[in-house]
Amino acid sequence: MNTANYVDNLVANLKAEGKSVQEIVWQAALACVDWSYVYSAWGAECTPSERRKRYKMCPSHETIKTKCKAFDSGDCSGCKWFPGGERTRCFDCRGFTDWCLKQVGFDLYGDTCSTQWNHSANWKAKGEIATMPADTLCCLFVYKGGKWTHTGFGLNNETVECSSGVQHFTSRNKKWTHWAVPACIGGDIPTPTPTPTPTPSKHSTLRRGDKGPEVVELQTDLVQLGYGIGPLGIDGDYGRATKAAVEQFQLDHPPLVVDGICGPATWAAIEKALADQDDQPVPVITYSVLIKGLSLDEAKRICEQYPTAEIIEGSAAK
Repeated sequence: MNTANYVDNLVANLKAEGKSVQEIVWQAALACVDWSYVYSAWGAECTPSERRKRYKMCPSHETIKTKCKAFDSGDCSGCKWFPGGERTRCFDCRGFTDWCLKQVGFDLYGDTCSTQWNHSANWKAKGEIATMPADTLCCLFVYKGGKWTHTGFGLNNETVECSSGVQHFTSRNKKWTHWAVPACIGGDIPTPTPTPTPTPSKHSTLRRGDKGPEVVELQTDLVQLGYGIGPLGIDGDYGRATKAAVEQFQLDHPPLVVDGICGPATWAAIEKALADQDDQPVPVITYSVLIKGLSLDEAKRICEQYPTAEIIEGSAAK
């Protein structure tokens, strides 16, 4: 098994020899064979601390922990992913293709298979697998059950993918349904149509399953902008309704990618929408709601879900 240092040197030598972008990416992918699969990893060195970090983010993916004998001890001695006492790297399928393309300076936009496929600036051409061009490096995709579920590389009839670790197949599996030629393939590395780079955000990237004060802030902003977040209201839980509200906001504010993930670009768009809203004279509309038999504590809990609500003496809230 190759080490991370070996692959880094290989890529540097291929560049120095003037090899094509396609050959550099393909050789880099092949050189990573047998490196480990870690869900949500994008090419960091495979260490117990990296796995602990990923497991904390994605605790439902038990193999992040169970496949690492040094997860708790930190002692990598004898680990197959620590050959000769040197580090290798770890990926999931999306992180693998992204990392290999980054070796030639190309940034594959998107943190899911769907966003990678749907972002047109990533690709020179794409289509169904039966029309895949010969002698051209492609990213391969699996479309199943209405979702883009897997990605890897294909060249002629060979494939390299990160599924149960990085694997090389000399015959393309029938599971692959689509191909896409990265925009950097076929000459000098082109500059993809840039996606506006937002000002660095003070916020974390949030997605379904996240909980906490930042989710409360996001939900509050969405409600202020007129987006419903479901019957539970502002509860600090990034559930299905909050994801749907984010998707609707993204759909209403192109060119945001509609993926239900609130990353830097979406946060920036939300902040701009709130600023624009502040600049507009907004008529004050007041609604009074009377709920008989409601205690003061119950009224306070309800009002906490609505930023502008207030309690009126006599058990009515507006």
